[in-house]
Amino acid sequence: MTRERFRKLVAEALDSLPQRFRERIHNVAVVVEDYPAEQGPPESFAEDQDLLMGIFDGVMETERSFFQPEAGPARVVLYQRNIEAVCDTDDEVREEVRLTVLHEFGHYFGMEEDQLEDV
Repeated sequence: MTRERFRKLVAEALDSLPQRFRERIHNVAVVVEDYPAEQGPPESFAEDQDLLMGIFDGVMETERSFFQPEAGPARVVLYQRNIEAVCDTDDEVREEVRLTVLHEFGHYFGMEEDQLEDV
């Protein structure tokens, strides 16, 4: 899938977030990368290893303080090649992008991994 098409899927996923959540998102950059540099490309992974689909990098909304200046934008990163590696069809890629966006913005809003298991 082209990067442009993948970014459109990310935009669709962001647009599908409920309005009450979209209104609360401030200073967050959404970035698409191939894969995490520290993990390497998905084809180098053993079948039983988990690929990272995305990550939230920043201060969670629940931990922000009015008295602390922001150090810069938070980031939600989606790893395109990892997502594609676990999907067989474009529809599966769309769904995995949607789930990853929901999951990482869940972290932005202060949810922990165990709270996000069903996302």
